[in-house]
Amino acid sequence: MAGWAGTALSALNPLRTLWLALAAAFLLALLLQLAPAGLLPSCALFQDLIRYGKTKLSGPRRPAVCRAFDVPKRYFSHFYVISVLWNGFLLWFLSQSLFLGVPFPDWLRALLRTLGATQFRALEMESKASQMLVGELALSTFLVLVSVWVHSLRRLFECCYISIFSNAVIHVVQYCFGLVYYVLVGLTVLSQAPMDDKNVYVLGKNLLLQARWFHILGMMMFFWSSAHQYKCHIILSNLRRNKKGVVIHCQHRIPFGDWFEYVSSANYLAELMIYVSMAVTFGFRNLTWWLVVTYVFFSQALSAFFNHTFYKSTFVSYPKHRKAFLPFLF
Repeated sequence: MAGWAGTALSALNPLRTLWLALAAAFLLALLLQLAPAGLLPSCALFQDLIRYGKTKLSGPRRPAVCRAFDVPKRYFSHFYVISVLWNGFLLWFLSQSLFLGVPFPDWLRALLRTLGATQFRALEMESKASQMLVGELALSTFLVLVSVWVHSLRRLFECCYISIFSNAVIHVVQYCFGLVYYVLVGLTVLSQAPMDDKNVYVLGKNLLLQARWFHILGMMMFFWSSAHQYKCHIILSNLRRNKKGVVIHCQHRIPFGDWFEYVSSANYLAELMIYVSMAVTFGFRNLTWWLVVTYVFFSQALSAFFNHTFYKSTFVSYPKHRKAFLPFLF
């Protein structure tokens, strides 16, 4: 048991350092936006890198050199294509290892070790408590990776068949980060799987026997949050359609219904809740994933702040009781 605790609570590894740095960067960017106007960075590139879509319109005037690096926002679908393919491969490797005992490929095992994957030795598995913890962690990793893949597949469907994209743009740096993001997320999840020298260490013939209450609660939260996000995207899409479902314009309107009654960026709030649900599936105690959640919180809060500012400056009749991101708070 002591060996397991020492491994699980090890110091910052490359993945934890990366997510902590990203969270800190977006926290700093958010604090700068909340600071008095005179303290805001005047650098046009900085503002261009932290804004995307319609929020670029409400920001400072963009010089021509910034517009040269524009990429259509509709390219968001590329992120989910990459995620469905990449995380589908990772899920296949994990399933093969969990259920059939097939070792990870050498390149993947080496990559996970470099990133700080949790390693377990056979001598640490002698107590029943250690065996239970390892089994729980293996099932958590499997369920969270399934959740990431399902989430990406749904978002790809929404990008292709639900969302109505205007001529809004993102910076090419944001686009490149988006392409890499879900690759990092998948590797982060897979690195949490308890491994020995060859494959994922799982005891027992039936992985589902390792199921605990937090697995059930986490998956329920995941589907609940996903359903709300899907409904929010339907609401946003219908703002640009007539009653027959035909797209009639690409202008911005005030959304109403579901969580939009409380916050301007209900879909961002649902995104945060999806990641929180995965932290629950990990049993609340996975430090690496809580750092991912922290990054998601600050990045979505920053985007929600810009959205809220846009809506308030564009629509005089915008509901005054709505908050930007967190109901009744922010």
